[in-house]
Amino acid sequence: MKFTIYQESRVGQRRNNEDRIAYSYSRDALLTVVADGMGGHHHGEVAAQLAVQYLMDVFQREAKPSIDDPFLFLQRGFNNAHEAIIDYSVAHGLSDSPRTTCVACIVQDNVAYWAHAGDSRLYHLRRGRVASVTKDHSRVQLMLDDGLINEAQAAIHPDRNKIYTCLGGFEAPEITFSRKTPMEAGDLLVLCTDGLWSSVSGDTMNAVLGDANLMQAVPVLMNMAEQRGGPHGDNLSMIAVRWEDSYSDDPSSSIQTQAMAQGEVHTQMGQLGPLGRRQDDGRPDLSDDEIERAIAEIRSAIDKYAKP
Repeated sequence: MKFTIYQESRVGQRRNNEDRIAYSYSRDALLTVVADGMGGHHHGEVAAQLAVQYLMDVFQREAKPSIDDPFLFLQRGFNNAHEAIIDYSVAHGLSDSPRTTCVACIVQDNVAYWAHAGDSRLYHLRRGRVASVTKDHSRVQLMLDDGLINEAQAAIHPDRNKIYTCLGGFEAPEITFSRKTPMEAGDLLVLCTDGLWSSVSGDTMNAVLGDANLMQAVPVLMNMAEQRGGPHGDNLSMIAVRWEDSYSDDPSSSIQTQAMAQGEVHTQMGQLGPLGRRQDDGRPDLSDDEIERAIAEIRSAIDKYAKP
């Protein structure tokens, strides 16, 4: 495989960053994951952390060097992450379970497979156009599908951020899967939270990312979204991947995996925010001991479902 990848997450104008992002790759497979912990639910960042960390852990174990069934991997990953969040909620006696959206994509053998629950999105960009984009599991999307509103009305609808499925909560998640999507050299995959896509369109992503260096272009796009988000801007996160279908001896920032060992896996977690929300004076609501205990409990919840 040969690809260029760059990820970034920002707090925006919120007290805490509840987004979580990560990618992992073996010699023959790449996994990218974006999760948006839901504000208004107790410690949404915990749910997002559980989802991302679980998928990364299982990928590291099973990508030897590829995934046998990518769609089955994503289905099990989402459902088991959901159950791990529920277990965490029960163990803590929470009246309202932590919840998170999630979008994840596997690319191997030059074919992309993705799945999502909620309104974190994946854009597939090809030759300067949006080849495909995930459909949000939201009330507004249902209204669009029924022809009750148009795109312009959806963009400003007061319920545009209300979703009807996610990981965590009281019902099993509704998961939507892509088709098997053959990748071409130069294709872009953009996984992002609503803090980004609500402020910049797919066409804008195309215009900014294009053939540009992703390490330079992604921050430009993030700056644009953050500025447009204004004083009430949400957390915003994205992972951008430019795919290449052949190896090259030309030195660049691209990742080339042909020299990796069969069982070798590299993982890059996005810069994580604290697990506790911030008080007005900047201190977390949780003490250091409580944060360490939460991390240990997250690991325990993940391990329960990550066993072969």
